[in-house]
Amino acid sequence: MEALQNFLQQTGFSMIAQDYRVLIMILIACFLLYLAIVKKFEPLLLLPIAFGMLLTNLPGAGMYNSEVFAEGHVHWEYFAEGNVGLLDVLYLGVKLGIYPCLIFIGVGAGTDFGPLIANPTTLLLGAAAQAGIFLTFIGARALGFTGAEAASIGIIGGADGPTAIYTTTRLAAHLLGPIAVAAYSYMALVPVIQPPIMKALTTKKERQIKMSQLRPVSRTEKIIFPIVVTIFVTLLVPSAGPLVGCLMLGNLMRESGVVERLSKTAQNELMNIVVIMLGTCVGATAKAEAFLNIRTIEIMVMGVIAFGCGTGCGVLLAKLMNVFRKQKINPLIGSAGVSAVPMAARVSQRVGQAEDPSNFLLMHAMGPNVAGVIGSALAAGALLALFGA
Repeated sequence: MEALQNFLQQTGFSMIAQDYRVLIMILIACFLLYLAIVKKFEPLLLLPIAFGMLLTNLPGAGMYNSEVFAEGHVHWEYFAEGNVGLLDVLYLGVKLGIYPCLIFIGVGAGTDFGPLIANPTTLLLGAAAQAGIFLTFIGARALGFTGAEAASIGIIGGADGPTAIYTTTRLAAHLLGPIAVAAYSYMALVPVIQPPIMKALTTKKERQIKMSQLRPVSRTEKIIFPIVVTIFVTLLVPSAGPLVGCLMLGNLMRESGVVERLSKTAQNELMNIVVIMLGTCVGATAKAEAFLNIRTIEIMVMGVIAFGCGTGCGVLLAKLMNVFRKQKINPLIGSAGVSAVPMAARVSQRVGQAEDPSNFLLMHAMGPNVAGVIGSALAAGALLALFGA
């Protein structure tokens, strides 16, 4: 009987009684799995994030131990003593910034910067959309978050999950769970969040503006572009070097045409493996004690505000540019300045075609869309330089 009692006391079922909050987290994890599987909300990352959340909140499993990474540092003594779980080991790739950078290699390998090169003015639209990051930073500071925490929350407005994770692990690792969930949830909700904002800020006539066909971009331009951007951005904001450098490395592999096998590996096998590791580990940080508090609700609210501000600022800058241009820009493409590639560009196309079925904005919207990827990395670098240890 004593052996049986010891066994029962060591089961997860008995441990639930010690902290009922894990039941709430298990339900939240199951709800996120429902959104990923049934509603197909950004399933490639939301599914592993949700399952990581499930694993970390199963009492007694010991897969992720937050004390190993307490106070923003890796406590290597736990590894030396063998007192770590599986996800503690895998989380090192997040904490050391390895996974987000590897994902950026894959993103770069799958991105065509041709529309941006053909129409460089769309770079401004990508930059304008990052205003949501800094406006939300101000709002978060007003709510009492520290500078580092506010910077991590604001980066949600860039609609770039890997960048949000990369920034948060360095500035406010204790907020990684709610920030990652917010970032990827709102990325999945781009088709829902953006159209009302786009329509509210534009007239029917503006939404019907047709843009001339983009000029052809030579292979030489596409090869030179990632090299020049890497040099310029890293010299301007050294903290952004890892993200931008990996992004442009992937793009150079794509455009050079001499390492096709590496380019395909980066786009497929590498991306798939890293996404599994990154998502599961990020979900594991969403333990009950860190996730179930008023700060999480504030982060979710500030996240959607950040996203909305980014969308609106891109549209408004496009309208302002039209005041000084003879060839008008359809302001709908300004909303694509957030980094959700290519979803945001597709939303611009769909809203534009709803007004005029003969209007094709997709390639024009891809300019600010890919510029937004660079812009969010630059914004992250600036915030890391300001608030990093």
